Amino acid sequence: MSTARELVVLGTASQVPTRTRNHNGYLLRWDGSGVLFDPGEGTQRQMLHAGVTASSIGAVCVTHFHGDHCLGLPGMLARFSLDQVAHPVDMYYPAAGQDFYERLRDVVLPFPGLREHPISTSGPVRAGAEPFALEAVRLDHRVETFGYRLREPDGRRLLPERLAAAGITGPAVGRLQRDGVITTASGAAVTLDQVSVPRPGQRFAFVMDTRMCSGVEELADRADMLVIEATFLDRDADLAHDFGHLTAAQAARAAQAAGVRTLVLTHFSQRYPDLEGHRAEAAEYFDGELVVATDLQRVPVPTRR
Repeated sequence: MSTARELVVLGTASQVPTRTRNHNGYLLRWDGSGVLFDPGEGTQRQMLHAGVTASSIGAVCVTHFHGDHCLGLPGMLARFSLDQVAHPVDMYYPAAGQDFYERLRDVVLPFPGLREHPISTSGPVRAGAEPFALEAVRLDHRVETFGYRLREPDGRRLLPERLAAAGITGPAVGRLQRDGVITTASGAAVTLDQVSVPRPGQRFAFVMDTRMCSGVEELADRADMLVIEATFLDRDADLAHDFGHLTAAQAARAAQAAGVRTLVLTHFSQRYPDLEGHRAEAAEYFDGELVVATDLQRVPVPTRR
């Protein structure tokens, strides 16, 4: 099974695509799982260019039902059927958009493996599920909108020098990890805590169309990677607020305050043909790894803290 953890950027435009920016689409590859976020128009074709397949997707997350975030959904559902995807695909979306969702779903032949999960409130939507839990958090846009956070369970990192000092080797290491305690050949009881240290699980957050709100802060909190809209520059902050969006500066300030490690800016208005302004504006406030996303780019999730 692949152990890759990376974001495959399928599109970075906002309402209007451009010659170089397709409508939204983001595939998170997480070990052997794939989560597709906000499949806009043209997502199927972008996947072909990116070299990723429908069979790699196990879940689809839609933040809201504006066209640039969902018009690729019928094509993806048709593709699941055409490619005879053998595993179930979980579909997460705002419950308030149920009518819109059904219209998009029903224009193609049914995919029998589809499992629908309408979301009506913030909280876990896939709690405790391996290899990660999934949460939804309400945002502040012109229609009901949710952002998503993927959280890997916390674990323990074994310390080889402590294992060696305790005389634990070979299959005994696996038993210790499974049972939490082991009795050595000398009769001593050794616990997992004695030979390891905490290993925080990784966090990935996805924030699309929204004004600044507590939901942005909650989703971004200690994220290893935050994918966030930066539709406007600060000089157009009034437009951003009126239309329910963020500026690059707002996104960067939120990421810095939340302790984000890799910040991925996307969802750019067509009014900005050159994105160096977004880079410069965000860099004033964020000192971690900054990515101004481009179509078909691959961004690795940073290694564990």
